[in-house]
Amino acid sequence: MGIALYQHNQEAYRKVCVMLENKGRAAVIHPTGTGKSLIGFKLCEEHPEAEVCWIGPSDYIFRTQADNVRKLCDGWIHKNIRFYTYARLCNLSGEELGAMHPEYIILDEFHRCGAQVWGLGVRKLLARHSGAKVLGLSATAIRYLDNQRDMAEELFDGNVASEMTLGEAIVRGILQPPNYVLSLYSWQSQLSAWEERIRKLPYQGQREKADRYLEALRRALDRAEKLDELFDRYMQIRDGRYIVFCSNYETMQTAMEKADSWFGKIDRKPHIYSVYSEDPGSKASFEAFQSDDAEGHLKLLYCIDALNEGVHVEGVAGVILLRPTVSPIVYKQQIGRALSASDSHIPVIFDVVNNIEGLYSIDAVREEMELAMEYFRLDGREEYVVNQGFEVLGNLRNCMELFDALEQTLTSTWDTMYLQAKKYYMEHGDLAVSQRYVDGEGYPLGRWLSTQRASRRKGDAALDEERIAKLDAISMDWSYAEDRLWQKGYGAAEQFFKEHGHLDVPAGYKTEDGFPLGRWYRNIRKRYQDGTLPEGYVEALEKIGAKWDSVLERNWLSCYEQAKSHYEMHRSLEVAVDYRTEDGFRLGEWLSGQRERYARNNMTQEQIRMLEEIGMAWNRHDSKWDQAFQAVIRYQQQGGDINAIPADYREGGIRLAVWIRTQRTRYMEGKLTDDRISRLEEIGIVWKPFEALWNEGYAHACAYMEAFGSLQVPSGYIAPDGYKLKNWLNNQVSRYKNGRLTEEQRDKLERIGMKWKVREKQAG
Repeated sequence: MGIALYQHNQEAYRKVCVMLENKGRAAVIHPTGTGKSLIGFKLCEEHPEAEVCWIGPSDYIFRTQADNVRKLCDGWIHKNIRFYTYARLCNLSGEELGAMHPEYIILDEFHRCGAQVWGLGVRKLLARHSGAKVLGLSATAIRYLDNQRDMAEELFDGNVASEMTLGEAIVRGILQPPNYVLSLYSWQSQLSAWEERIRKLPYQGQREKADRYLEALRRALDRAEKLDELFDRYMQIRDGRYIVFCSNYETMQTAMEKADSWFGKIDRKPHIYSVYSEDPGSKASFEAFQSDDAEGHLKLLYCIDALNEGVHVEGVAGVILLRPTVSPIVYKQQIGRALSASDSHIPVIFDVVNNIEGLYSIDAVREEMELAMEYFRLDGREEYVVNQGFEVLGNLRNCMELFDALEQTLTSTWDTMYLQAKKYYMEHGDLAVSQRYVDGEGYPLGRWLSTQRASRRKGDAALDEERIAKLDAISMDWSYAEDRLWQKGYGAAEQFFKEHGHLDVPAGYKTEDGFPLGRWYRNIRKRYQDGTLPEGYVEALEKIGAKWDSVLERNWLSCYEQAKSHYEMHRSLEVAVDYRTEDGFRLGEWLSGQRERYARNNMTQEQIRMLEEIGMAWNRHDSKWDQAFQAVIRYQQQGGDINAIPADYREGGIRLAVWIRTQRTRYMEGKLTDDRISRLEEIGIVWKPFEALWNEGYAHACAYMEAFGSLQVPSGYIAPDGYKLKNWLNNQVSRYKNGRLTEEQRDKLERIGMKWKVREKQAG
């Protein structure tokens, strides 16, 4: 039996095949639990003679994915796949890269390719095998901790075959809406912080009112169910499998020690398993958990990071989140472990947070659901709306209401918040803020404006005609997310047309106020091509210059004009891959993309001619560089070591040692092209060994920061590929204290959250 795709992935796979054939690259952005990895394996199955290079975060994730496929498909084996981790890929030599002959390259969790060192490895692979078709799989294309970079734009030129949010998957019924149980694991410290804020309030009446709310909240929290009562009440499948996500090793050990007190009312002898990257027995423990069908016993799998992404566990009844804060990527991946397109039961998610603000971590998923429902209804596809929400359980709902009331009292009255809104309007000319926006003085303006919209919709008497009129006077937008997004995008497009006389918006273009017009217009064009753009939107855009039949051609010409302007100014197109023009256009990436298209015979003769007229070198081998490179080869053929050329050695006026040193410098600065890197590696150049080792450690630090939100690595932690990150970070602290850390290295580490004082205490 072959690999059977879920219905929602059948259409995605069809679009993948078409896009790979026409464009050479395709991305699938589907949430955890929807079976997107099966799309990659289906591609391998249908091309059994083709070599497939599969790149992923860890061997463990890939092995588990492959095992799941074998179980589903009567032992199907991925004979044509060569798997590499991102960490291993960036350390492959030019000779090893050249030994590959992939027809397809699959980048699993492709948002990881944005990491500096891992990204370099991927670029080298894609440059060496530019003719290979590339498929990307991820639950998100956005790198939230890296300036919101869109990796679908950077890696796939915006060629997204299928995109779906977690909220949309729940709305459509692809994933079951969960029962979401809220609890507080620790809250005393939060109340102490509120007491201090109340003490500093300027008005006595405001302090007294806040004190009353705080005392009511304290009593409500005292009455709230303890964890053992909560689990006993809401664990409906009492002998089911549950995954317990912990933030670090110490948290996991503490949680395991409390298993008897937390779960004793359900099962006095629960079956306990643990999985973490440095444990050699993790694979066996995970397999035992999966196969444990013992009736009458609760099964608990405690893990730190091993199941955050890429691994689906069949038959999971729910997850328990024990964590302080996490990135949106990790949060959705963890709750996704309980949601699966293959399961019919209603999953349960126990959100056991460490602070009261954490109760709002579910807002992001709810907003996605609201956007999806608005979109389907506006688009005339109401039959897609299967689920309109999910139930939040636990007796903390009263606590949340008290928390809102207290927060409102601490920040302001209605009139005070109105003055803050008016102040924002006078400075910015609108009230276009996100729901989470907090102004510079600490007022939660975004949440307050959202409350005013909800109050008007419900006919709340507190929002009378006088207050509505006051908000209208400062341009209050009463509409919701979909309408506001369209109005914002259309206004920006209209202004772009007035300034430029066309709508050939570059993919990465943003307006002065930061609105991503390029990405918005790309999505509009995709909806038009799919036939899902409402007729009214089409007519409105055509009035300001939208021409649907030749969008791609005009977009190419717009990028070409950027390249031509650069050539006329500098008389060269020799730029690094990450080079941007003064107005932010990614010229280096665009030129690299044209070379890849040229290698795949995916360009018109007219485009080739136009680029060659402005000095385009398809192989990027200019004569001077080639002359020096050939001189190095001749030196090597005469028995010389190119890594130990005497400083005064010359050939044809070229000082070869100086030239080699220049190539190393340009390599370290990221200014050496992928092609030249490959050619030099083929003749045995040794890049600075220490720099290579440092970059490997930095890549692991970036990956850890992205996964856990800090660099507080527990003792004994080992990355999935065996790398000892804790030792490397301690070494950086020592080099920092001794003044041996370069300014560039220090800046890089500080940009991803390195705190030297904290780290010094930990290291000591």
